[in-house]
Amino acid sequence: MSTIGIIIGSIREGRSGASVAEWIKAQADARTSDVAYELVDLKEFNVPLLDSAVVPGAANKRYDNEAVQNWSDKIDSLDGYIFVTPEYNHSVPGALKNAFDALGAEWAAKPIAFVGYGAAGGVRAVEHWRTIVANFSMIDIRTQLDLSLFTEFTENGFAPNERRAGELEAIFTELEDWAQKLA
Repeated sequence: MSTIGIIIGSIREGRSGASVAEWIKAQADARTSDVAYELVDLKEFNVPLLDSAVVPGAANKRYDNEAVQNWSDKIDSLDGYIFVTPEYNHSVPGALKNAFDALGAEWAAKPIAFVGYGAAGGVRAVEHWRTIVANFSMIDIRTQLDLSLFTEFTENGFAPNERRAGELEAIFTELEDWAQKLA
């Protein structure tokens, strides 16, 4: 059985991404599928700034920092990913980019999908992620969700538009197909 990680890409207090990731997980759990979905909260891993003398690509999945090793073990155990990514200053969040850069081969040739959120739906962050993940020959799922902070988030949390469940279903279908092909 394949396992897809739903990665919460913000570590900020009061972040919106946690509620989005929990909604994605609930939608995934309601499906009939041979694929399991797992929430992965970047904040729980406390990945330090990349400072190792050994570049991640040469580390052979063996890191001198315990937090990085734990992150490596989790990412390596997954068959694909959904990045729940905010857009910060027209780009990707620094903490998730650092955590991505802290690893190497763990990401290689695995499928990835994106759920972005922000004032412009997170589209600029997602476009940056697409060029970043290409470096590891990741299979980039074209369908994405772009969630507006103005229309889909309230004082009570995340409130997706009705069409979002159907859009997410398309992401699940394509991501699962690739995960199973590559397993």
